[in-house]
Amino acid sequence: MILSKSRVKQRQPLEQGQEPRDRSLQLETFLEGRDYAGATTFLTFQRREAGADSKTLEWLAYSQYHNWEHAQAMEIYKQLLAEEDPDPILHTYVAACLYYMGLYEEAEASAAEGPQCPLQTRILFHCAHKTGQEEKLMECHQQLGDSFEDQLSLASIHYLRGHYQEATEVYKRLLLEHRDFLALNVYLALCYSKLDYFDVSSEMLEGYLQQYPDSAAAINLKACNLFKLYTGKAAEAEIKALVQRGVSPDSNDLIKHNLVVFRDGEAALQVLPHLLDVCPEARLNLAVHYLRQGQLQEAFKLVKELQPATPQEYTLKGVVHAAMGQSQSASSEHLRLAQQCFQAVGSSAAECDTIPGRQCMASCFFLLRQFEDVLVYLKSIKTYLASDNDFNWNYGIACASNGEWAEAEEAFGAIQSEAYRQEGPFLNWSARTFIGQGKPMLAWELYLQQETSERSLELLQLIANECYQAGFFLAAARAFDVLEQLDPAPVYWQAKQGACAGTLQMVVAGKETPDALRQVMGMLQGSLHPNAVRIMQITTGWASSKDIIL
Repeated sequence: MILSKSRVKQRQPLEQGQEPRDRSLQLETFLEGRDYAGATTFLTFQRREAGADSKTLEWLAYSQYHNWEHAQAMEIYKQLLAEEDPDPILHTYVAACLYYMGLYEEAEASAAEGPQCPLQTRILFHCAHKTGQEEKLMECHQQLGDSFEDQLSLASIHYLRGHYQEATEVYKRLLLEHRDFLALNVYLALCYSKLDYFDVSSEMLEGYLQQYPDSAAAINLKACNLFKLYTGKAAEAEIKALVQRGVSPDSNDLIKHNLVVFRDGEAALQVLPHLLDVCPEARLNLAVHYLRQGQLQEAFKLVKELQPATPQEYTLKGVVHAAMGQSQSASSEHLRLAQQCFQAVGSSAAECDTIPGRQCMASCFFLLRQFEDVLVYLKSIKTYLASDNDFNWNYGIACASNGEWAEAEEAFGAIQSEAYRQEGPFLNWSARTFIGQGKPMLAWELYLQQETSERSLELLQLIANECYQAGFFLAAARAFDVLEQLDPAPVYWQAKQGACAGTLQMVVAGKETPDALRQVMGMLQGSLHPNAVRIMQITTGWASSKDIIL
């Protein structure tokens, strides 16, 4: 903020000493060092001890504003406005305070009372963005000039609207013109991080951190890059370095939020709910935490009224709707909304060639059950996600659904998570993959490895039905035999006798060995059903004619 100097009255030279001049030099020292807390303390003391004229109050408000004491600064500006013949620019300064207090409509009204100037335009520009006034935003955009401040304002709005490439272009141009403005490197690093160029982002930060090694903003961004490039532990180690420099994580909401993410959701319920109105990402990460904990309804409550504006918001809302649509309360409307969210990201010019963008497009086609199209997108990013369990799971299902069984088996085999490998869906799809490749006995062995449970019963039913449909009658007969023992329902007996008859046909055709008949006879012995006796008689007669001992 640039204070108006034109209306400050010239003071007469003092007759006694130079103490006010000394005080002025001391204030300049604070301001040049950007020690706004020190300047605020110094001016507050001066105001209490010797009173304060308008100039002192202006500098006190200026220092408080830059020390994030916006409410106190605003009160001083209002006090100055109450004086005789106040400078109208003070209305603009009040607007700046109101903006940072989150009172955007009030800020817009106060700015309108001030004189037309570049600062007024910038405040109205940002207020229009915050209140969603697109026409007003475009109007203010056209009024921006080529000044450094106006271009910074333009770049920040590009960034806030998710137009990171446009913001990058502005910052790069400004950096060429002002190489000594090191903070521009941090702004560029933010953009590169959002564009997934995490290594480039970290490089941009190095020069700034050499000059300001205790910068919480720069260290926090570097930690975020390390999290994306490596692990949460590497990111947390960077934050610990900040703590060693005397910065407490508890005093910085953004760092508190990020530590929850770095620690894979630890203390999420204690930290994130209090930051929902402070940090936009807190809502998204809390929803992610609820999804991971299986609390789908809680996640849905968080994103239900969310109007997505960034790819991350569209993606998360799509994931939640997809989960809702596939839950017990399945809804085609949820699936439709999920498909729309994924398509919005995957088809956007900014995201279509990124890994998340292609994942979203694959998810869109997945919900539409167009698996050939799903594989077009997933195969294009397979190299980058070869060790990702979630990717391999989705890729395996898509391959299996498209009949690419060998590729599906390889994808499922690459999943290292034991939690994944013990889930019923993983076992079912693995069995389908074995059967699809003509290896039904591997599916049967997979069942034998399981303990008796509802999950193993579901797997057994799948093996029985899939093998029967694929013509692997011996494996189907084994499965239906066990099912009949567990539940002597007529449907299982009928399926079992069909599988036994099919096995005989396969032996006759030379596609199964005589040992398969011995297994069938073992399954049918003891059955009092007339058809069982008939099948055994037919089998025994054929075996005798071929000199096969059963």
